[in-house]
Amino acid sequence: MIVSICMDTQEKLDILSRDAQYDLSCACGTKNPLEHRKRKGSGDGWLYPLSTASGGAGIILKTLMGNRCANDCKYCPLRAQNDFKPTALSPEEMAKFFYLFQLRRSMLGLFLSSAVMGDADKTMQMLVDTAKILRTTYQYKGYIHLKIIPGASQASIESALKYASGVSLNIETPGACHFQKLTAKKNYMEDIIVPLKFLAQNTGKGTKHPRTKLTSQFIVGASDENDSEIVRYCDAMYSNLHMERLYFSAYQKGLGDPGIPGEMQRPVIETQNGELFASDMSGRASLLREHRLYQTDFLLRKYHFSGNEILFDASGNLPLGKDPKLVWAEAHPEYYPVSARMGTLDQLLRVPGIGPELAKRVVKARSVMTFRTLEEIPIPDYARKRSIGYLVV
Repeated sequence: MIVSICMDTQEKLDILSRDAQYDLSCACGTKNPLEHRKRKGSGDGWLYPLSTASGGAGIILKTLMGNRCANDCKYCPLRAQNDFKPTALSPEEMAKFFYLFQLRRSMLGLFLSSAVMGDADKTMQMLVDTAKILRTTYQYKGYIHLKIIPGASQASIESALKYASGVSLNIETPGACHFQKLTAKKNYMEDIIVPLKFLAQNTGKGTKHPRTKLTSQFIVGASDENDSEIVRYCDAMYSNLHMERLYFSAYQKGLGDPGIPGEMQRPVIETQNGELFASDMSGRASLLREHRLYQTDFLLRKYHFSGNEILFDASGNLPLGKDPKLVWAEAHPEYYPVSARMGTLDQLLRVPGIGPELAKRVVKARSVMTFRTLEEIPIPDYARKRSIGYLVV
């Protein structure tokens, strides 16, 4: 099939995909959490490096259907009160563009979101129609992620679930008290919690849409929440809503309403490897805070930690200077050392430097050999160094 794309569509996509950059997540896809997020601009829009829930990685095309929003989210530069060039694509334009784009380069799929263009259900239907065209007209079998629009009806959500590989609805904050500081139009229970519960009941194993993955995201630092509140919500969302994965996006200071907590917060001096820096929401500390939350999320999802095992400082935040797993290990000397020959998989997962794959490797290796020295344990040198004092043969 040969289809031409008009320049008008390309120009609108350039604007909409650039605007999609404000919804960022997973900065810890890079080994250096203080690096700026890696975004690759191109004439075809924004290519987004995505870490999947299963641990894989790849490139996804991430864009908006439209950027003129009726909502008033005070952390968002696309909020209704701001003045910028309104742009929107029709479902036909979006589907055609993406279909041709993915033929030219390998990618995981499409991540499609939108500002609320007047009405939540109308906007949601535009996203659904795009996915429907891709699935039916173009017979596209790949990954399509649809952002659920806050305030969309259950009927609209059910339509989205027919065509989406994954869906998400940002929880934004841990609780209504923080949420209310960021919006006067949206209702936390009606627009966020109720639809999240509905999505949980209709996605995943044992539901009508067992292959559809459900995720959500916190906007970290726009309000005045602390990390302990976020982690408590994460623990409950994994336990009660069976989320596939949770994401965290550090608030970008300077983009929001001057009156929100994230703009008014005063710098606090922290130490990272002997270096002082200010933990304001504009730079290094905000990205490091996001990174520590991702590490904590891995402890909940992959390391069999419970939420009440995570340790915080006096302000209720994760220490910026140390991996949260190491913080736990240093606070529990009675747990160590763990024996590589005798320790259970869960015990090995508590050893600094040992992750799920290395723990499984150790368990598998000891079934066919006996470790006599630390050097015989089949783990890389970097992991062996980190495990000193915590692991014995």
